[in-house]
Amino acid sequence: MTDIINFNTVDHFAVEDDQVEGGFSTQHSGYVHIRVQQRNARKKLTTCEGLDQRINFRRVLRALRKNFACNGNIVDHIELGKVIQLQGDKRNDVEEFLTRSGLCTNEEIKIHGVQD
Repeated sequence: MTDIINFNTVDHFAVEDDQVEGGFSTQHSGYVHIRVQQRNARKKLTTCEGLDQRINFRRVLRALRKNFACNGNIVDHIELGKVIQLQGDKRNDVEEFLTRSGLCTNEEIKIHGVQD
């Protein structure tokens, strides 16, 4: 019987200076990554990962939901830590909120995906 070769998974969104193992960044790069995922034909999901784990995520999520009139939740990911998910494409709004509130600077934010 032939052995099945498991191809190495690669995180295509990883920054070049990140060390990638198993598809996820193994060390915190200091960047806040804001991504959008297509759920179905019209629905999108915005994720924000890489925030400092010492902040109060519930308060930040409450402010985001109130400001952008959308629903959201906090997901505990094994490799990435706490990730904020929001309904809809809110990439630019989240970037503005994070810089305005002082949670991170504009240089620390990386927005992934095609801007409309």
